[in-house]
Amino acid sequence: MAKLNKDAGREWYVVQTYSGYENKVCANLEQRIATMGMEDRIFRVLVPMEERVYNKEGKIKRVMRKIFPSYVLVEMVLEEQSWYVVRHTPGVTGFVGSGNHPLPLSPKEVSEIMAKLATEQSKPKVETGFAVGDTIRVKSGAFAGQVGPVLEVSEDKGRVKFSVPVFGGMETVVDADYTDLEKV
Repeated sequence: MAKLNKDAGREWYVVQTYSGYENKVCANLEQRIATMGMEDRIFRVLVPMEERVYNKEGKIKRVMRKIFPSYVLVEMVLEEQSWYVVRHTPGVTGFVGSGNHPLPLSPKEVSEIMAKLATEQSKPKVETGFAVGDTIRVKSGAFAGQVGPVLEVSEDKGRVKFSVPVFGGMETVVDADYTDLEKV
C-alpha cells in the first residue's frame, strides 16, 4: 500500500487583505488554523517584511516595512475546506488568481521571495536620502565643510561617493558614510 505524501499539493498562495491588515490577518489566520485543526493542510502564513534604516534629524531610525503591502503569503494544500478557512478569515479580500481559482506561486517565485527575505534579515536596507546629482556638505571627518555633488549612492552599504575640490581645485572622489553628510 502506498504512503500518502504529506507534502503532495503543498504550494504557496498569495492572499489579498485590506490595506494595513496584513499582520492582523496573519494572527487571525494562525488562530483559525489551530482552532479548526487545519495544521495538516495550512502550514505557514507569512507577511514578508524588510528592515529599513534611515537618518532623521541626525538620529538613526530603524523601521520594519512590508515588502508586499496588502498581501500575505500562505503555504497550504488547496482544497475546499482550507480555501474556506483562509477566504473567510476577517480582513481577507480574496486569493490572487482568476475568479474563484487561486493560482499558486511558481517554485521560482517562491525561491526568489525566500532568498530576498533571507537577505533582508541579514542586513537591513539603508535609506540615505541622497541621489546622484544632489549637492552635499561633509559634516565631520577630514573633509568637514567641503561641498560637492553626489556621484554614486550605495544604499546596501550606507555609503556615498562624491566629488570635492582639493589642492587648488583638483577634483577628488571621496567615499563616506551617509551619516557624515547633509544635503545643501
